[in-house]
Amino acid sequence: MAFTDKKPLLSAPTSSYGSIYPGSLSAPGRQGMLVPPMVYGEAPSAPPPSMFDNLPGYEGTQTGGGGKFVPPPSGLPYPPAEPLPPQTEWAIPSITEEVARKAFTDYVNSKCCYSSSPVEEATFTSLEAHNTYRYRLETFTESRSTEWSNEPFEGQPVDAFTQAAPGPWNVPVQTPELFKDATQDIKVPCTSSVKPCHTCNTTGKVPCKDCSGAGNKPCQSCAGSGAQLGETCAACSGRGCQSCFHCSGSGTDKCDTCKGKKQLLVFIKLTVKWTNNISDFVGALQSGFPVDKISKVSGNKVFSVTQYMVYPVQGFPDPDICQAAQRLVNEHQTKYAATSRVLQQRQTIELIPITKVNYTWKGNPYDYFVYGSEHKVETDNYPATCCCTIL
Repeated sequence: MAFTDKKPLLSAPTSSYGSIYPGSLSAPGRQGMLVPPMVYGEAPSAPPPSMFDNLPGYEGTQTGGGGKFVPPPSGLPYPPAEPLPPQTEWAIPSITEEVARKAFTDYVNSKCCYSSSPVEEATFTSLEAHNTYRYRLETFTESRSTEWSNEPFEGQPVDAFTQAAPGPWNVPVQTPELFKDATQDIKVPCTSSVKPCHTCNTTGKVPCKDCSGAGNKPCQSCAGSGAQLGETCAACSGRGCQSCFHCSGSGTDKCDTCKGKKQLLVFIKLTVKWTNNISDFVGALQSGFPVDKISKVSGNKVFSVTQYMVYPVQGFPDPDICQAAQRLVNEHQTKYAATSRVLQQRQTIELIPITKVNYTWKGNPYDYFVYGSEHKVETDNYPATCCCTIL
């Protein structure tokens, strides 16, 4: 940028990006900074989305927008489900009074406003088992989508149309750990080509966002007036503007799209997503225990089977679990097999231990629940609490 003390500040030049100089600095007669116009030609449009329409499996691939979903090919060779293995040992553990009291002690000690007297002086009257079962069905699926993407061209291989590109479901991938969500982006072979950057029109630069391409900004010390308390502003030497710190006065930034390389490698990006789809069913509770608490604890696994496609569990002592298994297996096969490839299924049954502990303290009856393998405690009538105020 050049400075002058003889010419008035030029009016704000414009470009295809709009005004590139703050209008507040164009007061007549003010000494200021000469701002050369930044000329940008008409930027080329992005490559047409139909570029790969002649490639089987990639018809209609668009740019961005989350990608184009690619349904799995029909007739995938799923191995048949194996018969349900015999598992008839449905053990139902129960907690002891010692375990119940320790869980209660730990719970009270975690509360700053709870007195320990009820725990130390409580007389247990009964322990009622209200154990329930949680059935869980997991369906591990793989889905694929395509979208047109780009990256700065730095000499990467250019292989578009050198040979037939593999179909979306023929691109090899490494399956991650089963029943763990994961995502992988893959550059589809034989779809990469080089195009001019459509953001900067192959210049590698764009107008600075901080100064709108002017290279300078109003002086913060004098608010662009050029004077302070009747004296020439020392910060800007009376010019009313200062060089833009962000772009060092150049008025331009490196293009974010091509990173200054001026060209882009464009290609079809294949996104492979593995999802563990989970459905739970909890058996009916008659104890008054809040059902939402169960999702926060683990249980004792009494049944587990993993197959490509599972059979609904049968012969379980709780008929509600059998009915839920039949319903959820049918729902998962209908819902996920049509939109993605099912890789594995797993069904488990956990016994969620729930014990209602009845006790008395100072002659009055109270109760609390001990639940989950973690022996968590739930109670809404603890008899010795206080309100604490921190000053």
